[in-house]
Amino acid sequence: MKKLITSIGLVLLFLQTQAQQDAQFSQYMFNGLYINPAYAGYRQQWNVNMFYRTQWTGFPGAPKTFSLAADGSANNDRVGIGFQVMNDKLGAQNNTSFYATYAYRIPLDAYSDKTLALGISGGFVQQQLDVNALDPIDHNDPLLMNAQKTKLMPDARFGVFYNSERFYAGVSADNLITNLFQKDEIYRTYLPLKPHMYFTVGGLVPLSTTLLLKPSILVKEDFAGPTSLDLNSFLLIDKKIWVGASYRTAIFSKNNLQSDLMKSSAIVGMIEVFVNDKLRLGYAYDQTINGTAANNYTTHEISLGYFFLNPKAKMLSPRYF
Repeated sequence: MKKLITSIGLVLLFLQTQAQQDAQFSQYMFNGLYINPAYAGYRQQWNVNMFYRTQWTGFPGAPKTFSLAADGSANNDRVGIGFQVMNDKLGAQNNTSFYATYAYRIPLDAYSDKTLALGISGGFVQQQLDVNALDPIDHNDPLLMNAQKTKLMPDARFGVFYNSERFYAGVSADNLITNLFQKDEIYRTYLPLKPHMYFTVGGLVPLSTTLLLKPSILVKEDFAGPTSLDLNSFLLIDKKIWVGASYRTAIFSKNNLQSDLMKSSAIVGMIEVFVNDKLRLGYAYDQTINGTAANNYTTHEISLGYFFLNPKAKMLSPRYF
């Protein structure tokens, strides 16, 4: 099938090289709920975050992803509650997911400056296949004629998140049960959703009264492709503007991978502006640098955050992490 091979096949090749199966965001550090359900309620105020990402702009069938998430705290900040809706389109396949999140936050000191949170998310993932977007040589291809056009599956996520005023670390996992519903032969036209693990760690280093440095690391593991590593660094200027960059690369440390695979890497430039205490606007620009065809296509991502201020919040600044 011509378009299936050229549009989807090449995209999947790039995705496998980058160990990316879950939808990817460069500004994930401003939407912690996407990475870790235990993040819910961390900010101690209700907030809404929106992300839209168009990856490899101009490449046929390239990923386009939209996410809307909201979270806040209850029960004297001991409970975090969150919701997330996401749509991820890749070639002829379109995935939509919804999760509701509950996190229990445990203060580790008398001032609640240090907190350990346990979080769980439950929801559904809907996979859709747009057969009309394909141009098969054989229009009677039994694989397409018998393919299930829409599939709905339950899913669960789990995470642990620790934070103080100047440091945070978390570990989480998603796609914990979807693979149990993808074993039937009629579902083989869909990409199987494998479990993923995320590890994050970061901190805040004061450089002056107007400059704060925020370094962080993200490790993504899907237990099949290469491990993905993000190295991030941000400067917060006068508590109003974040300016930063990321370096994303793949770590080939698995026996099931070819030794001659090209190592995938990308650099990211980001800027986040706090228009006021309630509104944040962000933009990220990604550029692949590993010498593949993806070098010819750039990635753009915009984000928006809105905060419902809570005068009783105990954090030094809930927007830092």
